[in-house]
Amino acid sequence: MTANPSGPAQKREEYSNGQFLLRDWESRYADKIRTAERAVATIRRGDKVFIGSGAAEPQILVKSLIESAGRLADTRIMHIMTLGVAPYTEEKFTDQFRHNAFFIGANTRQAVAEGRADYTPVFLSEIPALFRSGQAPVDVALIQVSVPDKHGFCSYGVSTDVVKSAAESATRVIAEVNPQMPRALGDCFINIEDIDLAVPVDVPLLYSVRERADEVAQRIGKNIASLIPDGSTMQMGIGTIPDSVLHYLGDKKDLGVHTEMFSDGFMELAQKGIINNSKKSIHEGKTIASFCMGSRQLYDYVDNNPGIEFHPTEYTNDPFIIAQNDRMMAINSAIEVDLSGQVCADSLGTMFYSGIGGQVDFVRGSARSKGGKPIIAMPSTAKDETISRISVHLKEGAGVVTTRGDVHYIVTEWGVAYLHGKNIRERAMALINVAHPKFRNGLLEEAKRLNYIYKDQMLAPEDVRYPEELETIMTSKDGSELLVRPVKPVDEEMLSDMFYDLSDQTIINRFFSMLKSMPHRKLQQFCCIDYSSEMSLVAIAGASPKQKIVGLGSYHLNPATQRAEIAFLVADAWQGKGIGTFLMKMLVKIAKSKNIKGLTAEVLRDNVAMIALMHKSGVPAKSTSAGGSYIFTMDF
Repeated sequence: MTANPSGPAQKREEYSNGQFLLRDWESRYADKIRTAERAVATIRRGDKVFIGSGAAEPQILVKSLIESAGRLADTRIMHIMTLGVAPYTEEKFTDQFRHNAFFIGANTRQAVAEGRADYTPVFLSEIPALFRSGQAPVDVALIQVSVPDKHGFCSYGVSTDVVKSAAESATRVIAEVNPQMPRALGDCFINIEDIDLAVPVDVPLLYSVRERADEVAQRIGKNIASLIPDGSTMQMGIGTIPDSVLHYLGDKKDLGVHTEMFSDGFMELAQKGIINNSKKSIHEGKTIASFCMGSRQLYDYVDNNPGIEFHPTEYTNDPFIIAQNDRMMAINSAIEVDLSGQVCADSLGTMFYSGIGGQVDFVRGSARSKGGKPIIAMPSTAKDETISRISVHLKEGAGVVTTRGDVHYIVTEWGVAYLHGKNIRERAMALINVAHPKFRNGLLEEAKRLNYIYKDQMLAPEDVRYPEELETIMTSKDGSELLVRPVKPVDEEMLSDMFYDLSDQTIINRFFSMLKSMPHRKLQQFCCIDYSSEMSLVAIAGASPKQKIVGLGSYHLNPATQRAEIAFLVADAWQGKGIGTFLMKMLVKIAKSKNIKGLTAEVLRDNVAMIALMHKSGVPAKSTSAGGSYIFTMDF
């Protein structure tokens, strides 16, 4: 294809007297063709100029705009993030150009920080309304499109997002027409009649290079992937964390996409058949996006691909549209989160760093989706582990993008914190538990000072690592799948719920007396352990956030004998389903790995089920009588 309407690749609808006849639109299109210099010459002093987004930035037009700076003054330039250079933000052009960023990119960040450019915080879904209402008027839209098809329609290609609304609201549209721009499908076309001036170009699109994910990003990706069930519809952006999430989705089935940005990672899962959009509630069989940014292979993949539809931002980011996707998984990033759950995502203190973007759109949309999960992901630290991203309070000047009322999941490399519907004490404990261990005690003490948590609240020692490798899935005798994992400090509430649901006899069997209460000061001793001389495993039924503990198996090492005393507790409704046996065998395996000499247990004489369990460990059990109990010893 070529941008020249009389070129050989352009078909003609009529043939008469040995001559091809131009369609009506082709002759009108020919009258619109200009060089970049002549097209930009129509921009006047004081005009408000929109520049196309991301990889679709019209580079030739931007270059010509800068070259004509001498005759311009007070020209207002607006756009969301672009991949190209932004010379109009340089100090020498202060009198000629003033940039307003709806989302700050690397190419404009310094100018905004130094006051030479502006930043408008706004939800991405609401930017088009600013154009259409005239609140953010567009005199000239500089965009880049594909060559026209036989009907005279050009595709916005890799960026429909806010470009479509800007072009439709602009007084004048100047378009680079590029044969290297893919012809994306969907609600992403502009008729040649609506382009005022066309500038034929033939240049490669801008690309973004994928960075290699480090260990932290990989651990975050693995944690997030564990939250995503088969049949989910996903939204995520670009970077090492989204790439890591996608890497760990290789065993999932029937995933779908409704997102702002379509990336190389999405493409790779689609090529493997993992993304097929077959379970989507709306747009079944279709990937829905508003732009793509990545490799040349990605741009080739979206070209004329009927499986992908590009729509404008006011559609893709509409929370009411997003919510119609069942199991909507929205994955976004943060700069900082405070202990109450406030999320800062657009600034470093008083320095504006990026923008609100679509985070709130997708957080609110996915929260209202049936089975949806709004997920905020971030490394637990910054600046070589010298700063905790989980803080007692946000830095001075930091903006709240996602409010404490909107937040659901916070994920770091240390785990998952679920906050929605939780009180401040529960939130603080959940966030401290996924902070970097070196900062946990400091956060704990500050939380105590602020009366966020119990004054006597304990934590595991700072140098203790949660043994995530011990997490596993067991299938009970009735076919239920249970998560079995080491206990965490945040499990206190679930353990309390379990205790108060126990029958009197179960309590007596476990504690050798009829306990009437299990207060915080006692309960936390079950949750705050060192995972070495002490180990507790919990069996958890249900999915977050409706999980409950139905089984507990623990050991405590006696240094004098080098044997560990074991104890078990299974909820009445779950007894006889193999939970105790599973926990026993896991504890035996763990104890052996810690070079513990053996296990001991005291069991009441009439506790038949527990006596039977002592013989299911795979280790010979010896017993002696002691009053109303048996003392069991199992040496390895």
